[in-house]
Amino acid sequence: MTEQEAGMPAPGEQVRVVTPIPHATGGESECAHAISHLYDYLDSEMTEEDEARMRAHIAHCSPCLAELGVEELVKRLVRRSCHEQAPESLRVRILAQLSVSRTTYVVESGVRPPA
Repeated sequence: MTEQEAGMPAPGEQVRVVTPIPHATGGESECAHAISHLYDYLDSEMTEEDEARMRAHIAHCSPCLAELGVEELVKRLVRRSCHEQAPESLRVRILAQLSVSRTTYVVESGVRPPA
């Protein structure tokens, strides 16, 4: 069984992890629930269904739309202001550690790495 057949990404493949957001608001208002998940929305870390629910809410709720606008502005300012890059040696160490972690996951999960 290959890593791809086991549900693991191919080397270098980007993985988009999305977790469905609970529909129950747990006693908080619909607005409080929406605001608590704004960064999930801005970072595209929602399921398509949750994104549609968020878009529908902010389309009809001017306070939440305003909050979304503020958070988008903050993200743009941070992105524009942060031009520093990590040293190449750090990048190499992180990639090596990720490889070790992935190998450990494959072995511990009982899936054999390809020969």
